[in-house]
Amino acid sequence: MNHPLLSLLGPDGRLDAATAAPTAAEGLALYRDMVMARRIDTEAIALQRQGELGLWPSLLGQEGAQVGAGHALRPRDVVFPTYREHGMAWCRGVDPVDLLGLFRGTTMGGWDPRERNFNLYTIVIGAQALHAVGYAMGIVRDGDVGTGDPERDRAVLVFLGDGALSEGESNEAFVWAAAQNLPVVFFVQNNQWAISSPYSVQSRVPVAQRAQGFGFDGVRVDGNDVLAVRQVTEAALASARDGGGPTLIEAFTYRRNPHTTSDDDGRYRPVTENEEWEARDPLTRMRSYLAGAGVLDEAAESALAVEEQALAERLRAGCRALPVPTAASPFENTLADMPDELARQMHEHLEFVAAGEEQDR
Repeated sequence: MNHPLLSLLGPDGRLDAATAAPTAAEGLALYRDMVMARRIDTEAIALQRQGELGLWPSLLGQEGAQVGAGHALRPRDVVFPTYREHGMAWCRGVDPVDLLGLFRGTTMGGWDPRERNFNLYTIVIGAQALHAVGYAMGIVRDGDVGTGDPERDRAVLVFLGDGALSEGESNEAFVWAAAQNLPVVFFVQNNQWAISSPYSVQSRVPVAQRAQGFGFDGVRVDGNDVLAVRQVTEAALASARDGGGPTLIEAFTYRRNPHTTSDDDGRYRPVTENEEWEARDPLTRMRSYLAGAGVLDEAAESALAVEEQALAERLRAGCRALPVPTAASPFENTLADMPDELARQMHEHLEFVAAGEEQDR
């Protein structure tokens, strides 16, 4: 089965004539969210370099994939991210300061998953695929699929990296989703590198083609084309809500920064590869389109720059103001009702910490 790369925006920002253009408001909203997602990323990297964060996984180059998918969601749809979906978190309304807590070590989560239908970041590779499938099973049992009521029907969108496809959890999730025809969309950001391992050493076929082995549809989209990603994700989610079962989306893109701030990608990737993908930058393409359409003018850009700067300042101040967890926090936030044994361990730990603090004095 052939899986061509679906793209609507050319490198110069020209829109395919056969494609319906977004409204001015839609286009500006997509561009704004990509700009803000990139600024979150830039500021977080700077904070990590200053010692304010222990680690940060950059999304540079993947803004189009995340924002395009984010704009395809309905409020009742549920998202299961990895640990790099900062743009999706922004689209879902999660305070970006809350994202920093996990990487600052002040929280094990940072936000209420039920408030925005956006679950906590998952560090264990591929684990969120099973979480998503389990949630989709619950949606089916609640009768929230295929009713024809847009206020009731909903779907699950789960994010994976290309490296997660080599994990057993992901493949088990595919089996369950297909066998039970579940309302789940697997969104693979194929940024071509699982840390230092290229996708070519993991599979002999494109990501999207792997779906047919499990019995459901796969589609390959240009992950740096925010309009194409939105269109494909909207269609996949609509099918899932209607009872059409799972879809695998391969957003073909590239992470232009190292895997995390602790990684040195210069040891395994040529500089020329990064330069090639910089020319396909999703923000540049969308900006060229909007400018050419007369939608993005100097006034709009100035207003966006002001908003972006305000976000940056709030991130810097908010990061440094994050509360330091107490020694009891890991115990108090493990279970809803603390059992006696865990309470005993907490008291022993607190006594140990207190004794150490007394010696330091």
